[in-house]
Amino acid sequence: MFDNKNTRTELSSLGEFGLIKHLTEHITIHNESTIKGVGDDAAVIDIGNGKVQLISTDMLAEGIHFDLTYVPLKHLGYKAISTNVSDICAMNGTAKQVTVSMAVSNRFSVEALEELYSGMMLACNRYKVDLVGGDTTSSLAGLVISIAVLGEANKEDVVYRNGAQEKDLLCVTGDLGAAYMGLQILEREKSIFKENPNLQPDLEGNDYILERQLKPEARIDIIPILAEKGIKPTSMIDISDGLASEILHLTTQSNVGCALYEEKIPLDSMTINRANEFRLDPAICALSGGEDYELLFTIPQSDYEKVKGHPDFTVIGHMTDKNSGCNMITRSGSSVTLTAQGWDAFLKK
Repeated sequence: MFDNKNTRTELSSLGEFGLIKHLTEHITIHNESTIKGVGDDAAVIDIGNGKVQLISTDMLAEGIHFDLTYVPLKHLGYKAISTNVSDICAMNGTAKQVTVSMAVSNRFSVEALEELYSGMMLACNRYKVDLVGGDTTSSLAGLVISIAVLGEANKEDVVYRNGAQEKDLLCVTGDLGAAYMGLQILEREKSIFKENPNLQPDLEGNDYILERQLKPEARIDIIPILAEKGIKPTSMIDISDGLASEILHLTTQSNVGCALYEEKIPLDSMTINRANEFRLDPAICALSGGEDYELLFTIPQSDYEKVKGHPDFTVIGHMTDKNSGCNMITRSGSSVTLTAQGWDAFLKK
């Protein structure tokens, strides 16, 4: 399967998604019940009677995915659950159960882990999911959390990443870039604290963007709205790694191109103001920032009237033929190629 020949390839040369593709491209599916394996927001397993089970897993490592200097354990627990529930939403399904596994170093007390779990249980109650198991072991390097989430859907309702067609409309829920700007505020205050531990952090007036970073919400509300409006997206993904990266996932797997309009990207006024203060382009924060956990999806043009004017939906572009590539039409009317500059755990920062 793998032909190493005593060579060494650095992980950073592939990146996270390149590594996943490299390690999984030769996987053989042995069971007819496995409808979808690697390559989407969740695996899809046929459980009969027109129903499928959706399964996704995610790992959070201290120092890579979170910084306990400014992330409260309760918020971390909540986020660990909500971000996994988001993967089930991206398949047009409903999360039902989660398992929680942790590797913990001895610098954490029982009370600290109780705080972490209180956040997890708060999220479980919010999303009506059951915590049904997991594992705990020791760690020599901080805290590692691994969550597996199980969901359900009607087989005919499941939405994959690979169904977008030319001329489909590209839509997004909510607003983008806020989580990234919340992170910038937290990193700024951490730097100030390291220089002068006597100074208190100045977080006033940033509640919305801080909450978007520390306590993101899975868009479970969108699934029933789509059903009520009679909309089944042709493709869908949640925005964890940045808008540009997620668009490229959809276009690559659907074998199409895309035209994204910069002026259509939904941005909250606080995100815009803080980005300007940091001398950042607000659109770039949305394109590359990540961790918004909104839903990005495509619909046929015939469904336009169903989303037009709806407060939860914004049409931000359309799908094109593959040869046209993936491009953003800027506010000035020029066209620039979309590139994935979002979060990647293996790329050198």
